[in-house]
Amino acid sequence: MTNLGISHESGLYPPVLIRADEAEHIASLGHFLLADADVTGGHLSSHRVALATGADSAVPHYHRGSSELFHVLDGRLDVLVGDTVQTADAGDLLIVPPGLSHAFGAHAGSTAEALIVITPGVRRFEYFRLVERTRAGLEPPETLRMTQERFDTFFVDSAVWERARAH
Repeated sequence: MTNLGISHESGLYPPVLIRADEAEHIASLGHFLLADADVTGGHLSSHRVALATGADSAVPHYHRGSSELFHVLDGRLDVLVGDTVQTADAGDLLIVPPGLSHAFGAHAGSTAEALIVITPGVRRFEYFRLVERTRAGLEPPETLRMTQERFDTFFVDSAVWERARAH
């Protein structure tokens, strides 16, 4: 994170600039960790995903207290929204309100890149690191379920999502 040397009269938090080459990259997930809630006074957290052709990303889940914004930068992104799957194209914006289940992955035959913003922010960077360790077999799968409250990420089953992703 780069200090811009700009005063912040609001007192909330200083301006935040994350240089692309400074963002933590979790390659196995395709995630670039940009701004966690601790640097924005809890107002938002943000990361970027770059998914390979047809790659799955987040499993079905919901957030009790935060909205999640998806801005598709490139490719096509399938997003579970409640009981439907929407395909968002480059330039599209989708906002999922608190309490609504969602999941996402690159559309079949396409890559996807998206900026994701959660507001209000939740300190979730450690969650992504935990997902990486779990997928690598370094943590037992139940570890993620034990952190649902901490990371405001509650897992759900979705037959709709399973059918949509069976490509």
